[in-house]
Amino acid sequence: MRHAACAREIVDLSEVTLVDISVSERPVGPLDGTRYTVQFNAGTQYNAAWEPARCPLPGTPDSIMKTGDSQDRATDLTFTDAIPIGISVLAPDGTTLYVNRLALDNVGVTLDEVMGKGHLTQTCHPNDLDRVLGERRMGLSKGVPFELEMRLLPVGAAKRMQQEEYRWYLSYYNPLRDESGQLIRWYVTATDIDERKRAEQKLRQSEQDLRTIIDGIRQSVVVLAPDGRALYANRVALDITGLTLEEVNDNSFLTRAFHPDDVDRIREERQEKLSHGAPFETEMRVAFKSGEYRWFLNQYNPLKDERGRVLRWCVTSTDIDDQKKAQERLRSENLILREEIDRSSMFEEIVGSSKPMCQVVKQVEKVAPSDSTVLILGETGTGKELVARALHRRSKRAARAFVRVNCAAIPQSLIASELFGHEKGAFTGALQRRLGRFEAADGGTIFLDEIGELPMETQISLLRVLQEREFERVGSNLSIKVDVRLIAATNRDLPAAVAQGTFRQDLFYRLNVFPINVPALRERAEDIPLLVRYFAGRFAKSTGKNIRNIAKQTLETLRAYHWPGNIRELQNVIERAVILSESDTFVIDESWLKPEPAESKRPRDGFSALAGREIEMIEDALAESHGRIAGPSGAAAKLGIPRQTLESKIKRLGIDKYGQRRPTSK
Repeated sequence: MRHAACAREIVDLSEVTLVDISVSERPVGPLDGTRYTVQFNAGTQYNAAWEPARCPLPGTPDSIMKTGDSQDRATDLTFTDAIPIGISVLAPDGTTLYVNRLALDNVGVTLDEVMGKGHLTQTCHPNDLDRVLGERRMGLSKGVPFELEMRLLPVGAAKRMQQEEYRWYLSYYNPLRDESGQLIRWYVTATDIDERKRAEQKLRQSEQDLRTIIDGIRQSVVVLAPDGRALYANRVALDITGLTLEEVNDNSFLTRAFHPDDVDRIREERQEKLSHGAPFETEMRVAFKSGEYRWFLNQYNPLKDERGRVLRWCVTSTDIDDQKKAQERLRSENLILREEIDRSSMFEEIVGSSKPMCQVVKQVEKVAPSDSTVLILGETGTGKELVARALHRRSKRAARAFVRVNCAAIPQSLIASELFGHEKGAFTGALQRRLGRFEAADGGTIFLDEIGELPMETQISLLRVLQEREFERVGSNLSIKVDVRLIAATNRDLPAAVAQGTFRQDLFYRLNVFPINVPALRERAEDIPLLVRYFAGRFAKSTGKNIRNIAKQTLETLRAYHWPGNIRELQNVIERAVILSESDTFVIDESWLKPEPAESKRPRDGFSALAGREIEMIEDALAESHGRIAGPSGAAAKLGIPRQTLESKIKRLGIDKYGQRRPTSK
């Protein structure tokens, strides 16, 4: 029975089916030194259990005969010479007992040479020898099947001349046990796998060459498994994210590499599109090792086999952050532009030839080309925004955005978010990230109207923007650099506000680099005819009317009026007159205007004691300030009243601000 098992084991290992064998041999079963003859019957076929279909099983007691002929030793197990694979039989301790002809031919030695000591040392590659001996010793001691891979070099002279290189072999070790479970033999098959090894080496080298090429690409490249698992990332991708290749291969790669707000969306999109097996694209924010997030366009391309099955996905990533910011800025600028159009500015260009207005235009021409901060001062309705727009149009930033913010029209709790933007969840109602006006104006000009109304905490942030050219969104600790020119305007007396502690002194000095004072309409009355013609023609065109003449009395009435609402009030009066006009002559209803009482324009000789005291205080303050009205040392600051109020009182009371005192009644 043991010899039957021997035959079965050898043929099983050789992967050769013995069918219709017509050979009669006298093999020796070298189990105990006794000789046997095994008869293989012609035409006999064996099933999967090695049971004969028409004859007794070869190697059973009926077909194995004892013999004592020593001459039969030459035919011991020689049937294995017909099997096209190297076969060896070992004792339990690993001593070689038998080697078939093919195995001997492979190494170019005789059976006696193989059975001698040190054969493996002579044939095995020096780099493999220690490993092979160790693994072989451990495998034999365990008594369970195992395998070894090694490089062998023929030691025979003839074979060495034909072959000068080591060849790879794969050896399978299978144990044979008797009925009691005792290990009695090892059967070893050796298969030449050198071609396979060389192919694997070429494949590994090709993969290494490909990775070297991919690492040299100045673009992020990631290789995915068919299910989307990351397998490899090139050097650029690793440098950008700061991740290692092991972290890329980890299941948490998505959460590590992408913005938290994008992870769920990307996971759903990828799962759906990967199943289709067609190229697709996604946009996401990638986390840089610096902590910054930048937008990337990821392009997925499948690598398929000859059957159309996806083997790998190759993903290339392109930085589109600047493009996304430009698109977002463009959308913001368009939104602001629409708001500006809807708001419909007061007028479109500076109109006037009076001396005060010529001085304003001259100042605009000088400061516009620079990036200096400009502070525009003037009463309400004098056209401060018009001056700001003229500064922008004549600057080198004219092609970029002009962003207007009315600080008085925005609630104090929201002014910081409006100016600097906010992150998602920064406060109740912040459902998504929003760019502030400073980001929208990047590269252009921002105009802060009514800047005197800014709350103190926002003044601090504005001061930082002016000093450092950077800010942080509400709810974020990431500093954002910005290149923007600031133009501010106010109708308040800022020096007085500084003295009262409602406006920061350091911010005032930062803003007051180049002040421009826009005169009130009553101070440039000679411009009223030009303004009337301009507005009358503008509104006539929009209403479809034809205004050719302006009544002389109308012009005199308009020039005599004190215009507390300045140009904005004049514009409203002219628009109403054009709408109600029934002829080609422009006239107004004098009842629309409420002139100052005559006594208020020119003080009477009999002033009251209170009025006289007011004149005296104003004249004293003007004398101390040498006629200067505005500024920290001006008369307005000394009296503790706004500059505009003091100027109005000086004009109304007929005071000479350069020192000539008017006589007071006694």
